[in-house]
Amino acid sequence: MNNLKYIFFTLVAFLVFNCKSSKTLVGGETNLKLNTKQVLKENAKQVANFNTLQSRLKISYNQDGNSQSYSVNFRAKKDEVIWISAAFSVVKALVTPDKVSFYNKLDNTYFEGDYNYLSNILGTDLDFEKVQNLLYGEAIFNMDADSYEASINDKAYLLQPKQQRALFEIFFLLDPVRFKVKSQQVSQPKEFRHLQIDYLTYQEVEKQLLPENIKVIAVEANKETIIELEFKGVTLNEDLSFPYKIPSGFKEIKL
Repeated sequence: MNNLKYIFFTLVAFLVFNCKSSKTLVGGETNLKLNTKQVLKENAKQVANFNTLQSRLKISYNQDGNSQSYSVNFRAKKDEVIWISAAFSVVKALVTPDKVSFYNKLDNTYFEGDYNYLSNILGTDLDFEKVQNLLYGEAIFNMDADSYEASINDKAYLLQPKQQRALFEIFFLLDPVRFKVKSQQVSQPKEFRHLQIDYLTYQEVEKQLLPENIKVIAVEANKETIIELEFKGVTLNEDLSFPYKIPSGFKEIKL
C-alpha cells in the first residue's frame, strides 16, 4: 500500500514546470485593497501557458516517521498526458484524462484503472484537470465572484465559498503580490480528513509563474503523510515522447 501511495504522489508531483533558465521569486509590492472580483481576475492572469514541460523532480516522502527520498524524470503535455520514469525505468507511469496506469519492476506488478483509487487516498474526488491544477499552483475547484468571497488573513487573500459544502470545507490563500495560490485546503471534519497543499516558492520560467517547491500534507484520522516536491532543471515547449509499455508477464493489481 505504501508503494502505491508513493506512486500516486509521484503522479501528483509530475505535472510541472518549465525552463532553460528560471529564477525563484521573492519580494514584491503587496496589494491588499482588491475586492473578490478583482482578486480572481488577477489570479486568472497568472495561469501558466505552455504546451509541453519536462523536469527533474525530487520527492521527499514521510509517513508515520518513515522517510524516503526519490529523484525521477517527468514529462507532460498539458491537458493530455503525464509521463513518469524513476531511475532505470524501475517505476513508470502514464496518466491521461481517461486512466491511470503504472508498473513496478521491483515486484513485477502493474495497475491500470480510473481515478477512484487516487481520490480515496486524498478523500477528494480527483480527475486529470484537478491533478494538473494542484501541480501548477492553480485552484483545484473553480472560483468565481458569485459563489466565493475574499477576506484578508495573515497578510494574504483568503477565498472560500460563501456557503461551505455540507461534507467538506474549502479554503484558498492567494499571494497579494503575484496573486498565485499560496495554499489550498480541503477538509472533511466528520471523516477526520484534511488535505493541504502549500506552495512554498514559485519560479519564473519563460515569463510563466510556476511552483518550485510544494508541500503536500494529507491527514486521515491519526495518520499523516507529508510529501515535499522540488522541481529542478525545468524546460518548456520542447518536442517530447512518452514511451510506455507494460512488460509482459507482470501481475495486475486490483484496487
